[in-house]
Order: sequence, then C-alpha cells, then structure tokens
Amino acid sequence: MSTRPDPGTRTGAFRTKSIEQSIRDTEEPEHGLRRSLSALDLTVFGVGVIIGTGIFVLTGAVAKENAGPATSIAFVIAGVVCGLAALCYAEFASTVPVAGSAYTFSYASLGELPAWIIGWDLVLEFALGTAVVAVGWSGYIRSLLDNAGWNLPAALSGTNHETGFGFDLLAFLLVLLLTVVLVIGVKLSARVTTAVVAIKVAVVLLVIVAGSFFITASNYDPFIPPAEPAQGESGLQQPLIQVLFGYEPTNFGVLGIFTAASIVFFAFIGFDVVATAAEETKLPQRDMPRGIIGSLLICTVLYVAVSIVVTGMQHYTELTIDAPLADAFKSTGHPWYAGVISFGAVIGLTSVCMILLLGQTRVFFAMSRDGLLPRFFSRVHPRFATPYRATVLLGVVIAIVAGLTNIEELAVLVNIGTLFAVVVVALGVIILRRTRPDLPRAFRTPLVPLLPIVSVAASLWLMLNLPTETWLRFGAWMALGVVVYYLYGRSHSRLSRAGGQGRDGARDTP
Repeated sequence: MSTRPDPGTRTGAFRTKSIEQSIRDTEEPEHGLRRSLSALDLTVFGVGVIIGTGIFVLTGAVAKENAGPATSIAFVIAGVVCGLAALCYAEFASTVPVAGSAYTFSYASLGELPAWIIGWDLVLEFALGTAVVAVGWSGYIRSLLDNAGWNLPAALSGTNHETGFGFDLLAFLLVLLLTVVLVIGVKLSARVTTAVVAIKVAVVLLVIVAGSFFITASNYDPFIPPAEPAQGESGLQQPLIQVLFGYEPTNFGVLGIFTAASIVFFAFIGFDVVATAAEETKLPQRDMPRGIIGSLLICTVLYVAVSIVVTGMQHYTELTIDAPLADAFKSTGHPWYAGVISFGAVIGLTSVCMILLLGQTRVFFAMSRDGLLPRFFSRVHPRFATPYRATVLLGVVIAIVAGLTNIEELAVLVNIGTLFAVVVVALGVIILRRTRPDLPRAFRTPLVPLLPIVSVAASLWLMLNLPTETWLRFGAWMALGVVVYYLYGRSHSRLSRAGGQGRDGARDTP
C-alpha cells in the first residue's frame, strides 16, 4: 500500500492533512501503534484521570467560598459544559481514529500551523499536569510516612521555600516508574489503571455511603446562600474579564453558582486525554464515544454525590479549605475516614499521573510521525509496539522537572491549555462538516453548528475568568511555538516535502 503523504486541500502553513492519509500513516509497521483497548479500558482511563484530589478538596473549598450547598448544581453545570465538549471530541475521535487528539483533529480541519499550535499547547498541558500531579502525590506519601513516624530528609522532600532548592525524590521516582510501565505496553497500562481506579472509586463510594449517615438536614439551609461580592484580586492576578470589562465575580446567590461552575470545571479536566488513545483502540468508531462520554457521566455523578455529602455533614461556613472532606468526618467524630481519604488520594493521583503522561507521549508521537518534530521519536518498539523513544525522553524530562521545580504557580496553565484545545476541537467539527460532508461518521455531534458554538462560548467564558498572568504566560509559550514551527516544523513537515518534491516521504524515515 502506498504511504505517499496527501498534500491536502490548502498550501503553506494552513495546508491540511486528509483523514485518509492520517489513517494510512497508522498502517506503517515501524510507526503504527497496536490496537488493544476496549470501551471499558477507555472509560477506566477517563475516570482514572478525571478523579484526583479535586473530589476530596475542591468540593468543600468551593462550597465554603463560592456556592454553599448549591455546589452540587455547579457541578451539574460544569458537567454539561464538559459534555458539550465531549460530544465534539467523540465525533472526531471516532471519525479520525489516530493518535494525537486535538492536534490530529486540527490538522484535518484547520491546517498545519493551527495543528502545530494546539500540539505545542498539549505538550505543555500534559507535561505540567504530569509534573504537578507527581509533586502532589509525593506530598500525600510524605504525609502518610510522617503519620507512621518515617521522615524523608528535607533535601529529598522537594523545593525548600527557605533555601530555594531541594529534590523531590518520590515525584522523580514515580514518573520514572510510570514511564517504564508505558514503554512495556498500553495494555499493561490499562490493567494497572483498572486496578488503581477500582480502588479509588471504592474509596469514593465508601466516603459517600458512610458520609450519608452523618448528614444533618439543617446544614442545607440556606441551600443557595445570599449573594455577596467576591474579594477581588489585584494586578495580574485579576481575571482577564475583570481587566477588560470591569466585571467582578459574585460569590453565593444564583450568580455565585456560575462562579463556582467556572472553578469546578477544572475538576473534570482530563476527559480529552481519552481521545489521544484512539489509534490504540480496537473498535474506535464504537468505543471512543462510549469511553469519552461514559467516563464523564460517571465522574459527574460522583462529584455531585460528594458535594451533597460534604455540605450535609458540616455547614458550609465551617468547612476547611485544605482538607474539607477529611475534616468533615473529624467533625462528626470519625477521624479514621481521614486516613482512608488520604489513601484514596494517593491511589487516585497515581492513575492521573500515568494517563497524563500517556496522553503527552501520544501527541508528541503524532507530531513526530508528521515530521513536525524529529521522526526519530515516532519509531515504535519492535516488541511492545509503543512509542518508546518519545516516552523515555518525555518521562526523564518530566521526572527531572517534578524533582527539581516547584511549579504550583504554573499549574493553572494546564487549565487554559485544555480550554484552548476544546475551542479548537469544537470549531474543527463545524469546519469538517462543511469541507467533508461525505466523510463516514460513526458518531455525529447533535445540533451542529449550534452545540459546538455553545461549547466554544462556554469555554471562552471560563478562559476569561482565568488570571491575566496566566494569559500572558500562555501567550509567551504559544509565541515560542510559532518560532519553533517556522525554524523547524514547516520545512521538515512530511506534507511540505510531498508538496515540494512529490515523493513518498521515505527519506524522512530514520
């Protein structure tokens, strides 16, 4: 079968890569991934990456500061917004079952430069996400060790705020261990994730069931507390919408529910990672929509249930910020559950870290296979059929970053990166419906273009509520990406070489 790259329908930086060519590229023996995942595996991946510490921390924190018991409604609203995006992802992932998620979708609809930008964005998003989660996991492990009377040396416990230097040995080792698991095979990763997610969900269900026995009805009064002005940030910490339009968010009341929704939306981040595994799915046309939408539904139900329980156990004004659910159990005289919650958080963060690392390696692999990054990294392992070169490179780099850097202030970049990807995917659905109406679609997003437009509007609204400083950092990273594209990606692109020479691109193979 010919592997000649299709030059697409445009030229220059906005040339598109046809879906047919993207699928043909997956058939190259040395650059194709093994299909071994089922709908259950994908659903487990989705649940594994979405449910992290947010379910134990964010629910109570938002209830105390933004919405009170009505936090459960905020989770429903955020779930609906994510659902709109998930429908768009499901159409693309089932139509273009190729590694890369939003990057691959953009290449087929918007063009090479937009695809590069979104790929560059996803590389940052998943890298920072993996490192931040690894550091959080390390913190929970150290807390459990402290409870047992075992203490790591301060120099190996992460960046020291007093001296400004330290090495987080646990975070470093975790990323390296997960890198090995991902190199050995995605099916092994799925099995490990299934076991971890089973334990994590069991802990969450235990907390929900046990907590329901300690609910006091009076704690729900008032269910929607009276509105009050939110304490504004200053300078670059102000939300961009406040800087541009003078809009000031409101806590509590009906508008406070929407403020809370813009915050708890980030507890759902991760469903898009499922789409990066499209090329490794046995029946992507059927299983991709099931995995993406199914995992989102499960997580929404669990988030709503936890928020109802925590605000029923303790009045929202008395909830703590750092560990609201654990402290709610302590307030009822059952501190034992606090240990269970910490254990669940440790287990949960393990799966989150691995799946984020999986997503990043697949995006990097897809960009390398297209020539936008060195083709050396798109060679798969002869035995395991995994992108081992990209996985090892990224795993080592992220392990070092997690070990040496305190990157809490950069974590919010993960949020804006995800929302940017959602906007691109929604627009891509509209464009591809117009440019390729003949394309077979196993799953069709309903109410196009209305639903994708609503998804874009909702995502932009949430992006505008992020700090101005985050926008500046994001803009700087994107500008750097454009420079790298014109210095390397544009001239090394397989589409560029095919269009210029009419060759089959064999010379790009390492």
